[in-house]
Amino acid sequence: MESKRQQKFAGVIQEDLAAIFQREGMNYLPNTLVTITKVRVTPDLAIARIFLSFFGNTTNVQQSLQTIKLHASEIRYKLGARIKDQVRIIPQLEFFVDDTSEYVERMDKIFDKISKEERQPDTEAE
Repeated sequence: MESKRQQKFAGVIQEDLAAIFQREGMNYLPNTLVTITKVRVTPDLAIARIFLSFFGNTTNVQQSLQTIKLHASEIRYKLGARIKDQVRIIPQLEFFVDDTSEYVERMDKIFDKISKEERQPDTEAE
């Protein structure tokens, strides 16, 4: 479970990274909207795990993630310029694909399939 300090720090990182991607995301991935869905920070605040979702260019999500990872040091530098007065250290950034929407979609299909099947009558007699 994350402490209040970790949650607050993750919120700061998420907000500032969102602004960076909104302003300069087209430089990294043209025609793609990058959304930061979740940020998790280690207890020592040294590593931030950023979960991203990509809209627009969904043909190759892994390639988009690799492009972001190639620019991780540049993104970290820009993040540092924004939060330098609020933190002691700028965390290392680790990027991951957030597949929550795919999971929800898959579960919805399963539930739809179950609801369309005929119900078996209860065999237990009371």
